[in-house]
Amino acid sequence: MSFAVALSRVSGLVREMVMSRLFGSTMPFDAFRIGFQIPNLTRDLFAEGALSSAFVPAFTESLQNKGKADAARLANLVATTLILVVGVICALGAIYSEQLVRLAAPGFSNTPGKSELAAHLTRIMFPFLLLVALAAQAMGILNSLKQFAVPALSSTCFNIGSVIVGLTVGMWAGPSLGITAIEGMAWGVLAGGALQLGFQLPALFRAGFVFRPTIDFSNPGLRRILIMMGPAILGNAATQINVLVNSNLASEIIDPMRGANGSVSWLNYAFRFMQLPLGLFGVAIASATLPAVSRSAATENWDEFRRTLSRSLGLVFLLTIPSSVGLVLVGKAMIGAVYQGGKFDSYDTQQTGLALSCFAAGLCGYSALKVLSPAFYALKDSRTPMMVSLGSVIVNYALARTMVDVFHLGHAGLAVSTSGIAIFSSVTLFLLMRAKIGGLYGRMLWSSLSRACLASIAMAAVVWFLQCWVAAWPFIVQLAIAIPAGAIVFYLAARALGVEELTMATDAIAGPLKRRLPFLRGNL
Repeated sequence: MSFAVALSRVSGLVREMVMSRLFGSTMPFDAFRIGFQIPNLTRDLFAEGALSSAFVPAFTESLQNKGKADAARLANLVATTLILVVGVICALGAIYSEQLVRLAAPGFSNTPGKSELAAHLTRIMFPFLLLVALAAQAMGILNSLKQFAVPALSSTCFNIGSVIVGLTVGMWAGPSLGITAIEGMAWGVLAGGALQLGFQLPALFRAGFVFRPTIDFSNPGLRRILIMMGPAILGNAATQINVLVNSNLASEIIDPMRGANGSVSWLNYAFRFMQLPLGLFGVAIASATLPAVSRSAATENWDEFRRTLSRSLGLVFLLTIPSSVGLVLVGKAMIGAVYQGGKFDSYDTQQTGLALSCFAAGLCGYSALKVLSPAFYALKDSRTPMMVSLGSVIVNYALARTMVDVFHLGHAGLAVSTSGIAIFSSVTLFLLMRAKIGGLYGRMLWSSLSRACLASIAMAAVVWFLQCWVAAWPFIVQLAIAIPAGAIVFYLAARALGVEELTMATDAIAGPLKRRLPFLRGNL
């Protein structure tokens, strides 16, 4: 699974690299980002957020207690409901795309043609929501069946498919079809969503889950999912409101070098880059944790529930804290090595690197949220994450406004506010979870956190020294020296400090390599 997740995130970076070289931080790419963000926000709201959190515990409980036939019927009921409900949402989104763009990016209206282009691209990409909603349900079923590799690889299909189709339609066939390059990339998003769903279907069929349209709104399992999704949608809506607030503010920022263009793109490039460690660690750990804690909750094995959740959080600390430090120290070199070229110049590298450093501060919080929020749904408690998310709206608005209007930090201030919200929400959920289940191995987690921080400090000292030494060298050379040295120092320091999760982490990362190279056994 770790290889599949890594491949997915790397292919995502390749996709972003193609986009950066072709479009940089220009007006068309700003419009594309908002056009993609609108259905993407709705996807997080209805599909990968609320649906996954409500569906996986109910499906797991049905599979565990009632058998495969009942679980298959529940899956068909949910899929049919998705097609009906999300299909209507897609139609409405396409019809009212101009109004949605004005809401998401009011500053675009100050640049002629920018709002219109964003609305046109939104109409093209909105059906992506239905495709990815069905793909999210397929992912939940396969993860519940302990099949993690195929769902993880499905994102790779989206990344590769969207680039290949986008380039084919926009760059090669576009001139004869009257389609611009940026429109071609929008059609590529749609094709990538279809591939992400289609890639998972054979695994579902082999497992005995074949879609058959089924409607029965009186079904207890479906009603439970819909009831759970209500607070979950409200909770996720708070997150999307935070994103909209930041998009609003970013669209109005006037950069001294680029004017009205750039801020939306820089934030997107930076956050997409941070998806690599977030996906490798936070999302991957959460995907494996949710079915496990759902089974523990279904059988009321609370000690196993606490142990699984605590180990997952400890692993999150071990992997994300050094990643955060590394992104702050070598983030600019990473951005330059991957993105710089074509229409993406050194100024774009500087501004994107600044945003990445600010986003990196919240990486541990982002990843912990991916683990903690679904754990509440496994306990059939959707109200607590909802209330924390709604509270974060107030904090985010105040913090974002302060960063932009008072401290004049521009797009970097929006990245700081996003990280601050992630940390606030994760700490709050942790404290509430600990109170809810009567403890969460706090001393063990504090030990893991403090030792990971100490090892990261040792790593930071070495990487900072090396960065000073090779600062004038090409980006790729800087990375080739700093990243391996930092990883080695962190591993040795963590081992010397006796970090308990280190063995679990090295087994997950190096396990496939040790199976292929026997001489490594016993040395890692």
